[in-house]
Amino acid sequence: MKAMAETQITTSAPAVPAGKWLPAVALGWLVPGAGHFLLRRTGRGAIIFASVALMFLLGLLMRGAMFQPQTGDLLTTIIYVGGFLSDLASGIFYLASVWLGYSQPDVAGHVHDYGTKFLVAAGLLNILAMVDAYDIAVGKKD
Repeated sequence: MKAMAETQITTSAPAVPAGKWLPAVALGWLVPGAGHFLLRRTGRGAIIFASVALMFLLGLLMRGAMFQPQTGDLLTTIIYVGGFLSDLASGIFYLASVWLGYSQPDVAGHVHDYGTKFLVAAGLLNILAMVDAYDIAVGKKD
């Protein structure tokens, strides 16, 4: 006698409408921490704004280079496109610095290299803040 295969029925959670989380995430990208202010998490929003602003400012003061997207081999593409997206994730800080003409060439020296890493880290920190704003907006986190 053959054993019948058991079927499992799984249900996924209903999708959260974009109108609930998109404003907080978009505002959080444009102005770091603003998504948290929109969600009435002012303390967290202030810490995020101060952290991203300080990291970005330190990167500029160390004359870090901004990444420009370049393609070529796989490693070059990952480094330059990823670095550009990380810089862009700093939101208004990146946009203002580019609009005001900040253009530091990539030069040798450990201070400049650390500055470049600070600029990228500011964007990565803001990405984490946007994910946090998303989690709060959809109710996964308090």
